[in-house]
Amino acid sequence: MTERMAARWLSESRELVLACDAQGLIRWADTRARSLLGAQPGTALTTLSVPGTEEKTQALLTRAAVNDIRNWELSLLCNGKLATVSFSARPDGEGGTELFGFVYPEGYGGAIEQLSRALTEIVNLNREIVRQKREIETQQTELDESNRGVVTLHAELEDKVDALRRTSEVRSRVLANVSHEFRTPLHSILGLSQLLLDGSDGPLTDEQQKQIRFIRTSAEELSQLVNDVLDLSKAESGKLTLRAEAFTASSFFAAMRGMLRPLLPSHPGVDLLFELPEGDITLETDQGKVAQVIRNLVTNALKFTEQGRVVASAVRRGDDVVFTVEDTGIGIAPEHFDRIFEEFGQIDGPVQRKHKGTGLGLALSRRLGELLGGTLTVESELGLGSTFTLTIPATHPEVRELATLAARPLDPSRAPVLIVEDDRKTMFIYEKFLSLAGFQVVPARTVDDARRLLGTFRPAAIVLDIMLEGEATWDFLAEVKQSAETREIPVLVVTVTNKEQRARALGADEFWLKPVDQDHLLRKLKSVTRPGTPTRLLVIDDDERARYLIRKLLEKTPYELVEARTGPEGVELAQKLRPEVIFLDFLLKDVTAFDVLDDLKADPRTRGISVVIVTSHVLEPSDRERLVAETEAILSKDSLSRELAIHRIRDALRKAGVGTSSSTE
Repeated sequence: MTERMAARWLSESRELVLACDAQGLIRWADTRARSLLGAQPGTALTTLSVPGTEEKTQALLTRAAVNDIRNWELSLLCNGKLATVSFSARPDGEGGTELFGFVYPEGYGGAIEQLSRALTEIVNLNREIVRQKREIETQQTELDESNRGVVTLHAELEDKVDALRRTSEVRSRVLANVSHEFRTPLHSILGLSQLLLDGSDGPLTDEQQKQIRFIRTSAEELSQLVNDVLDLSKAESGKLTLRAEAFTASSFFAAMRGMLRPLLPSHPGVDLLFELPEGDITLETDQGKVAQVIRNLVTNALKFTEQGRVVASAVRRGDDVVFTVEDTGIGIAPEHFDRIFEEFGQIDGPVQRKHKGTGLGLALSRRLGELLGGTLTVESELGLGSTFTLTIPATHPEVRELATLAARPLDPSRAPVLIVEDDRKTMFIYEKFLSLAGFQVVPARTVDDARRLLGTFRPAAIVLDIMLEGEATWDFLAEVKQSAETREIPVLVVTVTNKEQRARALGADEFWLKPVDQDHLLRKLKSVTRPGTPTRLLVIDDDERARYLIRKLLEKTPYELVEARTGPEGVELAQKLRPEVIFLDFLLKDVTAFDVLDDLKADPRTRGISVVIVTSHVLEPSDRERLVAETEAILSKDSLSRELAIHRIRDALRKAGVGTSSSTE
């Protein structure tokens, strides 16, 4: 250690040494003791103690005369400042004491005090944590018990829901069956009563005619009730089908005017008006169900309007069409607005009793409005009349979604499946689970649509409903399987009528009754095509015209075509992309097909790729013999056609163990 370093250590060190006699007088003190404590020989150590702590200092001296002492802390006045000194002491053998001390830096005492407070807070926090832990454990126990109760309650609710569902299903079946059973005798009553009124078996007296009219009116009311019950049960079970068609508001109102005009003779003093909109409105939705709602609303309005008028109108608001039926009748109190839309919900009153109906018309109308994608609401005031408003989309949401689906371009990464199905809900179900499985749904709602689509692309498979609305598809199935261009397309028949034998005889590859099991359909589709992985072809040819010709020949197919101008470029692409088939020109710049084949066979990644030679060169017998042994086929550029190219692709794919149903003609 240099003198400078020694001096620095002596000036910065806080260690010190003292020697005291038996009475505690300082006999000797080193330089740091004198500097830090102001300890001078002949001074009593107790005089340096903070007042009140002299006894602790004396105790240190007394004990240290007999035994070694370690880490005895004293509070001393060091040159007039309070300092904490940690002493270790031992007897010096002459009745005195040797003291070795360490003076803690300034502020140590405060730090110790803060540390003590912090430790106290930590202890308190630990106690609080323990207390909270006990509370949490208690709450967790309570939550576990509550959860068990909730699980039990859910199980009970599910049982009750199942019971209610079964009850509802039974009720719907009973209503449907009973309603159907009612229809036959009701039709007989209506037909026979009309025969009597027509005088087919001789004239009736006025009184007899009156009685027969009463019978017929009652039968008509009962028939209407039966029809409403059937429609309502179908609506509740979700079995009402949507038959969307395009029509205009003007033609619709013209038909409604002719249908409802005969009701007016029994309502003298009441005018029935149909206000045509400014600028005709075009709709694409279920016209029959719209007519059913408007007919119910107009009929109700005429019942409860003794003087004045009933006005039906329509207006376009954005994407919606708003139909209103306004009357000047007796009106409805606001507290009854909800009740009139309930099943069998009727308001008691003299006029209501006079025109007592089934109580199902408005309930059914609201359900039909919801099926049309809209709402049915009422505004009314007693004595001033009522206004019922049906707001529906001009284009039904299902129609809009199906149009979007049909307009979607083909995705080359997905195998297209042509779905021939007229029920939109079923179409959307196909779209949901087939798209998740990597297929693309192409919808066709009619046979004509399916024929048109088959002229633009070749599907990987066809899912066919035999019984479309208004037409059977047996002829279409026969056409597909008899045509050379489409006979290889798998056709999976999914329908509601059990005609499997006929479907198989016409060439159907599979037959299922609706509802089809999704797993079965997916497994079948995956066995005949490769969803999500288009067949990739590589063309290696230095002639741009030849590459263009092959590109045009394979246009509108799901094949993914990759081109290379030279042999080395083609080999590099083959190693990178792993195509299923390579179309290889025999003579390239600087290399021949044999050079490319050798490079392909030398690499394990490309060794198994099928190669088709396409050339205009006249091959030597030895060259042809070698090419026949190492490639799938040899094609002449002069005779190359679309059909020949696709057949050779299929042959190569079959040899490679790749499905070919996704190919197109």
